[in-house]
Amino acid sequence: MRLLRFLAAAVLWIVVALCLAITIVPRFLDARYYRGAPSAHFDGKRFANPDGDDTFAPATKPGGKPGPATGVGMIVRFLTGSDGRPAWPSHVAVHRIAPPPRVAGDAMLATWVGHATMLVQTQGLNILTDPVWSERAGPLGLGPKRVAEPGIAFEQLPKIDLVLISHDHYDHMDLATLKRLWDRDHPRVITSLGNDSVVGQAGVPAIARDWGGRVRVKPGVEVIVTRNHHWGSRWIADRNRALWSSFVVRLPGGNLFFAGDTGAGDLRWADEAAAYGPVRLALIPIGAFRFSAGQMASGSHIGPIDAVEAYRRLGASTGIGVHWGTFRLSYEAYDTPPRLLAAVERCRGLSGFGTVALGQPVRIAPYAPPVAKAVTPAAEAACLASPAVRDLP
Repeated sequence: MRLLRFLAAAVLWIVVALCLAITIVPRFLDARYYRGAPSAHFDGKRFANPDGDDTFAPATKPGGKPGPATGVGMIVRFLTGSDGRPAWPSHVAVHRIAPPPRVAGDAMLATWVGHATMLVQTQGLNILTDPVWSERAGPLGLGPKRVAEPGIAFEQLPKIDLVLISHDHYDHMDLATLKRLWDRDHPRVITSLGNDSVVGQAGVPAIARDWGGRVRVKPGVEVIVTRNHHWGSRWIADRNRALWSSFVVRLPGGNLFFAGDTGAGDLRWADEAAAYGPVRLALIPIGAFRFSAGQMASGSHIGPIDAVEAYRRLGASTGIGVHWGTFRLSYEAYDTPPRLLAAVERCRGLSGFGTVALGQPVRIAPYAPPVAKAVTPAAEAACLASPAVRDLP
């Protein structure tokens, strides 16, 4: 037991030393991933959220009471296990069903691989979002470890045509996986400004666009890089050197929307995505939102409450909650995101937004205009304030 405590303390001090080194000698770790003209969200050096940056704002508990601040203190408590967070399972069983090689026409099949990685098959295209097959999400073999193996074994993954990379955080941009995909399939990789430089470090070419930029994939199919609310960094000192984004994939049978990783911000990014046409399938994050007990969202991560609002604004007919249940990044219990999502959706009188099992291909229904039940603001507020919602760990 003493040896384990010694090893844990040694690892903690190594991590602290690395963080200090990164802060003290940023000139060795900083990088200019993108050079271009200044814009409303780029000052010539770093990108920013035009609706305001609140990534490290103190956590707020229900009732407006501030919770423990995020940042270094939160990281230390997290690493030492002294933050009182609920226990997670060490392993989650995954029952895989191999996806088909292709899905033709307007039919659509979605298979959750884990975290923000989803395989979407339609129009003869195999599309992957933020692919991560590595065991850990972090640099130098460090970082959170998977509690669930990928929902599709890499060897059973069909040939990939299109990869969407939302930003440069390790749990979304896995260079080892991207290199494997490139060497095997040579897919078209689409991302936002500056991330092509990072992906290029693995020898993988990528197409980078600013928000609003478009890439034609084939007749009737194009990718539009769209705004969301987040931040980027690989080594802390290179903060916001590359842009973050969501995506709209315009398709004949109704669009695919991938939110990437995002906080709420002004939430108008969902309205902007909806303006490109009907959203048949929306992939929206619902996890890693809690960094103190009772917190329902953080500056850079939406929780189920804001996710449902984004889904409503998108006008999507089907939504799947992602960014949960794979890497432990925050405070909430393992199954809080899907449980809270189901409760919030009932409160809002919406349907069609839920979660799917890892490794189980799901057929996505044709687009149909969403139907919402009439819910008064008072009834909605009372429902969201109920113990069933408030007391989830």
